[in-house]
Parts: sequence; C-alpha cells; structure tokens
Amino acid sequence: MKLFVPGRLCLFGEHSDWAGGYRRFNPSLEKGYTLIAPTNQGIYAQVKPHPSQLIIRSTLNDGTVKVKVFPMQQSALLEEAQKGGFFSYIAGVAAQFLTYFHVQGLEIDNYLTDLPIQKGLASSAAICVLVARAFNRIYDLKLSVRGEMEFAYQGEIVTPSRCGRMDQACAYGERPILMIFDGERVDVIPLKVPKPLFFVIVDLGASKNTPEILFELNKCYPFATNEIQNNVHKYLGNISSQITLEAADALQNGDAEKLGKLMRKAQEEFDKYLIPACPSELTAPILHLLLNYEPIQPYILGGKGVGSQGDGAAQFIVKDEDCQDKLINIIEEKFPQMHCLKLKIQINEGSSYEIPLLPKKEEVLLTATVKEKDDKKVKKVRKAVIPAAGFGTRLFPATKAVKKRTFPDN
Repeated sequence: MKLFVPGRLCLFGEHSDWAGGYRRFNPSLEKGYTLIAPTNQGIYAQVKPHPSQLIIRSTLNDGTVKVKVFPMQQSALLEEAQKGGFFSYIAGVAAQFLTYFHVQGLEIDNYLTDLPIQKGLASSAAICVLVARAFNRIYDLKLSVRGEMEFAYQGEIVTPSRCGRMDQACAYGERPILMIFDGERVDVIPLKVPKPLFFVIVDLGASKNTPEILFELNKCYPFATNEIQNNVHKYLGNISSQITLEAADALQNGDAEKLGKLMRKAQEEFDKYLIPACPSELTAPILHLLLNYEPIQPYILGGKGVGSQGDGAAQFIVKDEDCQDKLINIIEEKFPQMHCLKLKIQINEGSSYEIPLLPKKEEVLLTATVKEKDDKKVKKVRKAVIPAAGFGTRLFPATKAVKKRTFPDN
C-alpha cells in the first residue's frame, strides 16, 4: 500500500491551538482558531504488515537514508519515543496502537520526502499521521480521519515534542480547514476554495528555538499576572480569532488581496503583543528583514512568519504564478542561504453546503445554504439530530463482534 501525507501550513492563528486548550482551567479565555492549508510537499511511503517488528527505512529531503528496526513491544517503543530524535515519533505512534489494538508490526519504506524538516511545516506531525494511517489501513481498524489525528497526536506527545493539536491537520490532505480549539474539544470545518491561491514559503536558512518560544508563551497561561502576559492573552484571544475568521471568509471568497492585508495585520499585531514575552526568539531579525525587503514588495500581497514564528520560515501570498517565480528569483539571488517552495491552494468546490463564517467572538455560526432555482433562498439550520452509537462498555470487547442487543438474556 502506498501512502502520501502532506505537510501543513498554518496560514493564521499560530499558537492559538494550545492557548485555547487552557480554557479547561480558565473559561474566560477565548477559543483558539487556526486556518490550515496543506503543502504541495510531503512524505511518501510504501507500507506492508510484519508479524513481529516495526521496520523503518526513511529517505530524508537531503537524500540521507536512515534505517531502524524495533520489536513490537511496548517497553521498547516507549523507550525509543522518550529519547527524542527522528525515530521517536514513529515509535510513539506505534506504542499507542499497540496499547489500544491487537496489531502486529509494519514495514515502512519512506522512499521520498520533499517536505523541509524543522521549518514549521509539521514534518513531525506528517510522519506521525502516516504511521497512524498505515496501522489503520493495513489492519482495517476503521478509524476516521479524526481518529488517525488523535492517535498521531497521542504518539507525538509521548516524545519530548510539545506540539499542539493543530499540527495533525495534515491528515485532511489537500483541503484547507478551519480548526476550533475549546479546551479538549476540537472542531474541524473543511473550507471551500472557489479559485486558486498562490503562496511562496521561504526557509530562512537560519535557526530558531521552538521549545524556548513555547516555554515562554506557556508561562503566560492559564492566568495572566502582569501586562506582558495580559497582552499575550489579548493577541492569542480576541485579536487572533477575529483575524483568522476574517481570513477564512476571504479564503472561501478567493480574495487573495484581503488575505494579504490580513497577513500584514496579523504580523504587526503579533510583534506588538508577543515579542516582549520572548524577545530572544521572536524579535526574529532575519524574518523581518525579508518581510520588509523593498525589492519584493511589488510582487507580494502580504506576508508573515510561519508556525511558532521566529527565524524559521516565512510565507507570502502572491497574485499568480508569474509573481511566484519573480519573487523566488529575487529572494534566492539576494539571499542564497534561503530556499523557496511554491504552494498552490487548488479549487475545491466541496459539497453543496457552503459555510459562511461570521467573525463573532463567542461562536462560529454555520449556515447551510440550500441552492434553489432562483439561487436566492437561504435556509438556516438551527436544530439537528445527531445519531450516536457505540460498543456496550460493560461488555466490551465482546460487543465489537456481537452487538449488545443480540446477547442472550442470561
């Protein structure tokens, strides 16, 4: 079986996934909203079952080949996961499946990786999702995409990585999505794209300390005790949510110019409110040098940092493919240490239901649009019946094969 999992680009709403998770302890915090787009690059693999081992052969984007073999034993997998490093993510996810399912091993031949590593494009989450999907499909576990995301997330947090739930959005493949984070609850809304949108992602060729950024920002939660921490709450709360919801609306309208303006606004507000919380990393002189570099301004509609921000990567939205090429030529000629990637969000009409997003602080209102002949009538869904079912918990796992209602009375 061949699998492909793309990376993911957080267009808007970085850090709001974990910040929204703190609503478990402080309900006055705003929900987190992130706007996610898939990358054209990702991780390719061929997978097949193995009776007793987890075998990984991985080709990295620089051509390096790494091979590792683990016994399918909980202790060995967890030990590797807790070491950190490249194979820790794979071992962490495998350990989760071994805990909850009667599975055997896998052979994973990751024969191609064209996704940049450690540049804010969720390379670690992509490999976690790929492993989760491999177990799910090889052993016919019937997990949904959300289930694969959950196992990928649980596997990654066993490692020293401190990712948020946003990272596993790459499980949704080639469709952009809006994610909403409310404590432990995560809602996912696939978005419609009426026209192609063109981006350039720039590896700044520098370095940043993501754990340091996350450590300093997490110190501001769940309750603020000074002005700097209040400002972090303000940006990752109301300001970020409003910008992200406006951006989701602009994306569904194919409005590249508005997306560019919102990128500039998001970066300006981010710098104002978050740099004081971690100046050593978020001042990001190389990122800001590129964002403000005068020769590229005629070719960009807007730009901002990627992921946790810092001097890792930058993203720009441009008008068309011609502007993509001109922007890349200027950057790579002036800054030879930088490397550029093209990203194109494809047309995706989706279902007949459109999702207008209203920039309200309290909620996202979903409106189902019923297309009539005159294309003017709109029916708003106010109530819905959601059927739910599951295995009988007191009789599980027997109810996985025999439904509870068919068990004999005695």
